[in-house]
Amino acid sequence: MTPGLNWYRANIPPESWVGPPIELPPVQAPTMGMWSSGDFALTEDQMTLSAKHCANLFRYERLEGPGHWMQLEAPDRVNALLLDFLPV
Repeated sequence: MTPGLNWYRANIPPESWVGPPIELPPVQAPTMGMWSSGDFALTEDQMTLSAKHCANLFRYERLEGPGHWMQLEAPDRVNALLLDFLPV
């Protein structure tokens, strides 16, 4: 766990956690958010509320069952959604 925490310590200035959030421009590219019902690190609200940061298309997909690493636990379902979303 220490190496993971050290990444944050080295790359995110501590003052960024106590001040007001940085205002970023909205995402202009079409965006798809995927959330899985077994995710222990991200809530569904966090994912769906991401739409307010997107200026254009925001597509939301919910997967039942897999956990936080859905691309490893349900690769066929994740890949099918990605292939459907991404242009050919």
